[in-house]
Amino acid sequence: MSTRKTSTKKSVEWTEGRFRAFITSTLRGGFRRYPPKYEVLKEALWGKKVNSKSGRMCLHYTCNECKGQYPAKEVNVDHILPVVDPAIGFKNWDVFVKRLFCDKENLQVLCSKCHTKKTKQEREVRNATTRSSK
Repeated sequence: MSTRKTSTKKSVEWTEGRFRAFITSTLRGGFRRYPPKYEVLKEALWGKKVNSKSGRMCLHYTCNECKGQYPAKEVNVDHILPVVDPAIGFKNWDVFVKRLFCDKENLQVLCSKCHTKKTKQEREVRNATTRSSK
């Protein structure tokens, strides 16, 4: 396993996994400010109504899967085609960046429950692919 040395006061060695996690996290942080993400949210805006949990007025968005209306804290902007294809896995950084910063046609708003269900299905495909390749 190769390591990377950083040039700080204390020399720290990073494994390839740690380095990849750092780069992935940094890129996903940039996606939080990606304009097409906000276009998709705007299109899914249902309007204002009382949040049943807080009792306050807030914006609600329509889930693309179950069609329910949810407050902003309960929705996610999801990639329809996952950034990392669960059947193939990580290919290279060019593919990762291209799929992360995709057109808005590959983005959808999902409630937390539907997003969790979709993520679980993708994880099952990834795990089945990993097991069959061993």
